[in-house]
Amino acid sequence: MNSLPVGKLRLSVAMGDYDRTRALLDGRVLIDGVEPVFMTLSPEETFFRAMRQQAFDISELSLSSYLVKASRGECPYVAVPVFLSRAFRHTSIWVRKDRIRTPQDLKGKRVGVPEYQLTANVWARAILQDDHGVHPRDITWVRGGIETPGRPEKIALTLPADVRLEDAPADRTISDLIDAGEIDGFIAPRPPAGAAARNPQVRWLFDDPTAAAQDWYRRTGIFPIMHVVGVRRELAAQHPWLPAAVLKAFTQAKAAALDALADTSATKVTLPFVEEQLKAARDTLGDDFWSYGVDGNEATLRFFLRHHHAQGLSARELALDQLFDPTTYESHRI
Repeated sequence: MNSLPVGKLRLSVAMGDYDRTRALLDGRVLIDGVEPVFMTLSPEETFFRAMRQQAFDISELSLSSYLVKASRGECPYVAVPVFLSRAFRHTSIWVRKDRIRTPQDLKGKRVGVPEYQLTANVWARAILQDDHGVHPRDITWVRGGIETPGRPEKIALTLPADVRLEDAPADRTISDLIDAGEIDGFIAPRPPAGAAARNPQVRWLFDDPTAAAQDWYRRTGIFPIMHVVGVRRELAAQHPWLPAAVLKAFTQAKAAALDALADTSATKVTLPFVEEQLKAARDTLGDDFWSYGVDGNEATLRFFLRHHHAQGLSARELALDQLFDPTTYESHRI
């Protein structure tokens, strides 16, 4: 009978199967002091089970959901500044192009969301407000599943009185509604599904979202953060070394992924123009374009903290030094 090495903690770890986590999954990178049991799950399943059931010891978390709970002092996890998902969310805003031509056209319209508090939606609303003067109160929000009717908000929310949020019909998805023209827009981390995906009138709000995102980055210096990693708070209290060990291991796994991506003798992803895209990313965002840790991400995090609170999702606006486990704000140098 096999036994664990003396002193190792056997912990469940829930996360996506990304290039930046693969070195952990295949054992090339170890978490100091941990014998992990990995579960590779979709973000929707991971976040639901983490927030509703506290199902994992270490878990990928929605940044927004984490802040909702942490601002109330009731989050079962403490975050580590590992940003497993980052994305410019100009591609998350879909509209009926037969009636919406500019962002300002969304004022007074109905826009579907799978959940109001999703991180992607917080970023999209911030872009609409800051760059185009479209405030959340200017839109009627319709909540429903993307592919399956009846999706619930995983966390109970108390929104500002001027935010109008209603549920989609019990047997309809927001994909159905935008396809039928019963809503005017759709904001989500996934695109519309079913017939809506084939409807020529259902398109991105921004005709060239990459150019819009590049312009936004040049003006703000912000590469949006979507997901963090959380450690069960009781485990972090019992084992103060654990959050820093998690940060170290995930950082090493990301470094391995970037080394593989740069090896163009045979590209590691099934996509053309990898060299060109990698060069473009570094030219625009710098060599460390997907950085972990607080250093270098202060402006991005403060921007999100401010908008999250302004949108009525955080009970209070957390300070940057309240966001992560205290042991993860600095590390040793040689």
